[in-house]
Amino acid sequence: MGITQYPVYTIGHSNHSWEEFVKLLLRHRINEIADVRSSPYSRYVTHFNHQELQQSLEDIGIGYTFLGSELGGRPADRSCYDAAGQVLYDRVAETDAFDDGIRQVMRQADDPRIALLCTEKDPLECHRTLLVAKALSQSNIAVEHILSNGRLENHNDAMARLLSLFKLSPNGDLFRSQNDTLNYALSLQAKKMAYTTEKPPAAAHSQEDVL
Repeated sequence: MGITQYPVYTIGHSNHSWEEFVKLLLRHRINEIADVRSSPYSRYVTHFNHQELQQSLEDIGIGYTFLGSELGGRPADRSCYDAAGQVLYDRVAETDAFDDGIRQVMRQADDPRIALLCTEKDPLECHRTLLVAKALSQSNIAVEHILSNGRLENHNDAMARLLSLFKLSPNGDLFRSQNDTLNYALSLQAKKMAYTTEKPPAAAHSQEDVL
């Protein structure tokens, strides 16, 4: 996998109004949205529901691709859940569907400026960072997170912030290398944030908000 022409951006729709959301996209010249919500619906901000969102984006000249089946945080594949019903991101990352989704993002990022869309305001609280951006970064793809105030946080800075949350050294320690320390922090955060259900879903889509 090669390096894309542009960074891959991520954004959480949070509780933004449509006007606020569009301002963020235009500020960073985004012209393609890849929706990585397993279920592309919101109870509270309905302008981010799949069909309405797609039409509204197309009306302002921004493309829309749904990749929730490939890159979503609530996979339909039961093997991606542990015995307690929590999603295991490492298992998701090993699936063919996830690999297909990553490759599609990389192909699309060779031309337009693409942003991965999910729900959460803070990128560290969302699978778009803990799972998808992690995989992109490991393939030497630059990732930039669009924060709710419009500022960009590059993925390396986001990972430094994650290490700080767990009071871990960015240089590793006597027991872990730098890379192992980062992976440990990612695993701790994933344990806090990954979706948990009593029974893994039988289908990929349900009309409720997801990480």
